Amino acid sequence: MTTPDVTTRLVQTSRLNTFVREAGDPDSPVLVLVHGNVSSSVFFDALIEQLADSFRIIAPDYRGYGGSERRTIDATRGMADFSDDVVALLDALKITLPVDLLGWSAGGNIVLQLAIDHPDRVRRLVLEAGGSPYGFGGTHGLDGTPTAEDFAGTGGGTANPDFCQRLAAGDRGEEPTSPLTTLRAFYVKPGFTFDPEVEQRYLDGMLATSVGDDIYPGDSTTSQNWPGLAPGTTGTNNALSPQYLNQGAFADLDPAPPVLWIRGADDQIVSDTSMFDLAQLGKLGAIPGYPGEDMVPPQPMVSQLRAVLEAAGEFTELVYDDCGHAPHLEHPQRFADDVRNFLR
Repeated sequence: MTTPDVTTRLVQTSRLNTFVREAGDPDSPVLVLVHGNVSSSVFFDALIEQLADSFRIIAPDYRGYGGSERRTIDATRGMADFSDDVVALLDALKITLPVDLLGWSAGGNIVLQLAIDHPDRVRRLVLEAGGSPYGFGGTHGLDGTPTAEDFAGTGGGTANPDFCQRLAAGDRGEEPTSPLTTLRAFYVKPGFTFDPEVEQRYLDGMLATSVGDDIYPGDSTTSQNWPGLAPGTTGTNNALSPQYLNQGAFADLDPAPPVLWIRGADDQIVSDTSMFDLAQLGKLGAIPGYPGEDMVPPQPMVSQLRAVLEAAGEFTELVYDDCGHAPHLEHPQRFADDVRNFLR
């Protein structure tokens, strides 16, 4: 079957000018695709083509990411700036019926927040490598207990400074901290190879991220607690800090929408042993002064999400072997089939 072309446009909403990829029959059920951090909707191009025969696909870029307008992210609202942006887009497109949403990585936190704040707008959720409902880093236990009172080790200061500099400079090289190396080593399982032309389009999507205190990674403050930094108040990484993000309320929805959770067995980003969690890096000796696992344990991200989904009700967890942080890129046909079957 020939799928409709993927089209792009800017949509002015009540909140910002949003860049959107669209495909499919306008009368088909709506599926909204929400990308992850340091990426854009370009990462969904192949998935859009696979699913456009069954759904009206809408894939926006975050504020300050991809082709969307740069607007400061108020991190003190957690992920609500992002989820409210999605709702404003639906309003601008005059979509009032409940929709299905797929969130990849931090996009998973965005769709969870949308379901909490606007349950009447949601039919079903797909979480692809979704983040912990208790933010990124700085908590322990299945209930997301904060490790430090000031949430040290989370927020804007956790991003690698050299990576941020290279991102801002549009670096297309292969140095250890370059965006391209990060794509190859962490977005997918190491050893997975992209088509070279497609890989460059994904790199374009990463490099379109607005770098600064307002967007990525956000500002930071100092801390007396290890590792010496704590969250600021603006930017994506602060919005993901447990100081501002607690989505345990998803379990209190009555009813909570059914959830399909797909993750890779070899994910190094969202993991109970994440290589982006400073506590895990400290435990491995990569960050000096680590006070020990008793005082600063790594965050059990996957286990925390599972606990909330179990409390919420109906969910299905699929774990893909030989797969990292991007199941839709690494196992595209299986992923599209699983999503289509669940949403039907």
